[in-house]
Amino acid sequence: MKHWHIEQVAWDRFDPSKIDPGIIPLVKAAAMVEKNGVDYAKYLNGVFVDDPDFRQAADNWAVEEVQHGDALGKWAMLADPTWNFDESFERYRNGYKIDINADASIRGSRTGELIARCMVEIGTSSYYTALGEQTEEPVLKEVCKLIAADEYRHFKLFYDHMKRYLAREKLSFLQRLRVAAGRIGESEDDELAFAFHCGNDAVGVPYDHNRCIAGYMSRAMGYYRYHHIERGMGMMFKTIGLQPRGRLSGIAAKGAWRLLCWRRDKFQRETGVANENARRPQQAAA
Repeated sequence: MKHWHIEQVAWDRFDPSKIDPGIIPLVKAAAMVEKNGVDYAKYLNGVFVDDPDFRQAADNWAVEEVQHGDALGKWAMLADPTWNFDESFERYRNGYKIDINADASIRGSRTGELIARCMVEIGTSSYYTALGEQTEEPVLKEVCKLIAADEYRHFKLFYDHMKRYLAREKLSFLQRLRVAAGRIGESEDDELAFAFHCGNDAVGVPYDHNRCIAGYMSRAMGYYRYHHIERGMGMMFKTIGLQPRGRLSGIAAKGAWRLLCWRRDKFQRETGVANENARRPQQAAA
């Protein structure tokens, strides 16, 4: 069941004078990744074929993901009237595919699959919170706030099912940590890079993974603040069975924040993209 509907967004408040041009390419890419949730639901239905409760939950999750894509796509077309979301999404669907016919998780277990899904929802909840807090455009701020709340609920959905399967499959802490770290490492794979390509490169421009992931990350990382990383680290610790708040979580958050800043600066040097948000006063990792 949807917690909000796209028609409820105050689209008449759209204010092009308050748009940060650097955010438009990110919204275009995010719109396509979100709308592709239907394929992930098909994949999850195959992995959890004998679990009707989870399959229904996955189908409901996909409906909300598609709405996220539609809302972001609609905003991007307001921000850039020359852009066509449907055409770009068709390019994306034709070029990026997952195995919707899989009958077992690529993570090695159902618990592992759900841990990986938790990592995705942690990332998206943090990301849309960051975008929503940094943008001054009122409609995008509203859309990001609504999506971020959905993504946090999605985290809780996958976390609750993960606990149920963990009781059966008994994955060790190291196994859980390996899955979580592995999924985080996949954030720079083709899913986002190809979406950035389809959303921002003209038809006929060859896809270059390194160029596209640098183009995406050089912009996206500039919107994060330390408290986004701190909150996300706490959620990750909770998923793998550690205390979400404490000395170890704090140390990990500070390390992750320093790594993000280093990689942000590296990508910005590579692309020549200087995100003004990255130069605004930041909350220090004390």
